[in-house]
Order: sequence, then C-alpha cells, then structure tokens
Amino acid sequence: MIAVDWGGSSLRLYRLDDAGRIVDRRRSDDGALACQGRFGQVLAARVQDWDDRLIVLCGMVGARGGWIEMPYTACPAGLDALAAGMRRLDPGAQWPALAGRALWCVPGMADHGRDAADVMRGEETQAAGLMETLGPGTHRLCLPGTHSKWLQVRDGAVMRISTAMTGELYGLLRRHSILGRTMPADDPALDAAAFDAGLEDGRAGEGVLQDLFGVRTAALFGRFVADALPSYLSGLLIGHELRAALIAHTGGTVHLLGSDALLERYARALASMGVEVRRHDEDLAATGMYRLARARGL
Repeated sequence: MIAVDWGGSSLRLYRLDDAGRIVDRRRSDDGALACQGRFGQVLAARVQDWDDRLIVLCGMVGARGGWIEMPYTACPAGLDALAAGMRRLDPGAQWPALAGRALWCVPGMADHGRDAADVMRGEETQAAGLMETLGPGTHRLCLPGTHSKWLQVRDGAVMRISTAMTGELYGLLRRHSILGRTMPADDPALDAAAFDAGLEDGRAGEGVLQDLFGVRTAALFGRFVADALPSYLSGLLIGHELRAALIAHTGGTVHLLGSDALLERYARALASMGVEVRRHDEDLAATGMYRLARARGL
C-alpha cells in the first residue's frame, strides 16, 4: 500500500510492504494549503511509478477546504473507531495514474470535553502507529509542531487532546512583530544558554503576554546578542507550553513524536524539568495508516 501524510505545508509518501515495513519514501513541499483544486494532479504525479492498488491518506487533505472534508471521530476513540470512520475517496477519471486504485482517507479526531473543543488531523495516525508499543495503562504523548498536540492515551484509546499554537506563534512573532526587528533574518543554530534561560523564564513567569516583552528588553539592554534572541524566544514559548501541559502531570514518561529538530528542543526542555522522555520517529504516521487499513479490512 501507499501511505500519504498530507500536512498543511508538506507532503510525505511511503510505500509499504505486506508487513507494513517502509520500502520507499518521498517528500515534497506540496502541502495541502498549496494544492487547492489540484490534489489529484499532485498525487498522481507522485505515485505514477508506484503500482500499489491501495492508497491511504491522512492529515489536512481531509480538512475543510481539502480534497475531502472528513468528519471528526469523537474522543475517546481507539484504532477500531478511527478505522470505522475512514471514507473512500473518488479521485475522478481525469488522472490515469490513479485509475483502478482504492483511495481511503482517515478521519480527524475531536475532543469535546471542554467548552472550547479541540481537534487534530494527521496526529491521530501517529498515535495509532504507537498504540501497540504503549500497551495498557495511561500515557502522555506530545507531538511538537506548528500546533503542538498533547494527547492522553489510556488502554489503546485517545482520551483527551490539547493543542498549543507554539510553533505558529513563534513564526508570527519572529517575522511580523517588533521582537523580530532585533533578530537576524535567518534562524541561527540553537543557542543552548539562551534557550534554557527562556525555558526557565517561561516556566516561572506570570504570563506569556508579559514575558514576551522581555524579549524586547533583552535586546535593548544586551542580555543576549541578536543571534541568541530566537533561541530565547523559542525557549520562552516552549516553557509556557510545558507549564500548562504538565500542570496535572503525575509522573511517567512523555512520548515525543515528530521531526528530530523539534524533538531535540522538547526533549531538552522536559529533561530539565526531570521528566522522562522517549522519542519516536515521525514515520509512525505510515505505521498508523497501515494498522488502520488492516483494522478496516482493506
């Protein structure tokens, strides 16, 4: 089968064998936000030389404004509930490379346990790929990104979802606020000392709105050099995220899923708080789609 993780800004494709092992992979910047009206064209071009009949898709391709708007499966939900929510997608006849193939899309997930509901698309497949490894009991998952997701998993079911817009806020402040004016145009390498200082200030601060102005004064009074300010801002935002996410944390491992660059920062931040961390590769999305396809009987 072919597993397609179609996020807002990137497209990842995996070719899997009968046992779910990845035998080939591709990646492009053809994210769902840039593919309006041409999803079939983009997918056909990427898979035309792969002859697998089954294609499973997840992520923002199934969001409102995507190729097909998939409903949300409500928490709590495990593998079987997600598989039951999958829907077949008709790619149309204009793409010969997709003719004769079965295209299925994974639903998103929604948490209505609070007044302000929470949702995710794509991360549910990564969680599905990890379920067998987690085993019974209660587990905490963190999936850093533009919108960081914190999941509570119990006995193979996602119970709660909590989203922090940490990555998006960092980008907005970095590029479109007064804070960014004192920083270099390109992101320099991580400054560990500045990042750690941001973490400490974020965890101990009174509020993110007040603490953010400290990035401005750090530049004004020379607390950090310009190249260190992005690291300080990153640490400050992650520190606030962790402070909120772990307020009810009673111990145990936090499982980190995602790209190496982001996981490195979150692993460093959690370790500084004495939290045990286990890291997992972002390719778990492919494993999750394989397991969902099997559960659906595809």
